[in-house]
Amino acid sequence: MSTLTTTPKGAARPKRGAPHHTRRVEPVYYLFLLPSLVLFTLAIPVPAIIGIFFSFTNSIGIGDWELVGLVNYVAAFSDPAIWQSYLFTFGFSLVTVLVVNVAAFLLAVGLTSRIRLKVSLRAVFVIPMVVSGIIIAYVFNFLFSNSLPAAGTSLGIPFLSTSLLANPDLAWVAIVAVTAWQAVPGALLIYIAGLLAIPGDVYEAAEIDGASRAQRLTRITLPLMAGYVVINVILGFKNFLNAYDIIVGLTNGGPGTSTRSVAMTIITGFNSGDYAYQMANATIFFVVAVLIAFLQLSVTRGRNTL
Repeated sequence: MSTLTTTPKGAARPKRGAPHHTRRVEPVYYLFLLPSLVLFTLAIPVPAIIGIFFSFTNSIGIGDWELVGLVNYVAAFSDPAIWQSYLFTFGFSLVTVLVVNVAAFLLAVGLTSRIRLKVSLRAVFVIPMVVSGIIIAYVFNFLFSNSLPAAGTSLGIPFLSTSLLANPDLAWVAIVAVTAWQAVPGALLIYIAGLLAIPGDVYEAAEIDGASRAQRLTRITLPLMAGYVVINVILGFKNFLNAYDIIVGLTNGGPGTSTRSVAMTIITGFNSGDYAYQMANATIFFVVAVLIAFLQLSVTRGRNTL
């Protein structure tokens, strides 16, 4: 028995194979987009293209210049100071990403549990995120240079009697601690959002099955939070590669050049007349950052993200 379909009287039957027409974009939308597009182009792509061009010259930032080809790039690859800045920047970024994510995740678990004043505590823990990095650096500079050595001397602790910032082997520890102190709140908010998105029924079922708190954390919470971990790792690593203000406020790249980041090396070179040379360094750093971004995307593609 076949079923007959009818159309209302006067209604046109749809034609088979007729192309599907998308909705036409109104010209006024492009008019509103144009100012932002122009400002973005003038602020980012145009200066970047100009900078890449000058990396092939001997310009000092002003005055006459000449094309010198790949001389600046060859010199950058053979410069120990630049290699040192890259090693410090990547080592610092990896350690700080680990510290920030572990601390933020543990705090998020605590601040979403059944404790009193958890809303007020959340507000307290996000305060460092809204304070300027350079201000934080100067405050901690005073603490590391004066308060902590004084406390170490009075308590008879030789390790704390001298400033960490003056020790070329330990100054990076102070930078990691201060950077993590400011970066934890941002990661904390993302982890809190992820924990609150997990249905409570999942934990109730696991509790009924006899799962302990540690088992619920490792077998339920962590797998379901994998997407949020990926986001925090990518955002954190990107931000820490550009570390500048906290390092300037704490050590100014010292002792010597032991804590000088790539960004600090580039900006210092601009101010000292090595414009074209450091522009080549900036171009290399841009290419490295793009390659890292593609690597992160390829690793996380197809996994359980948001």
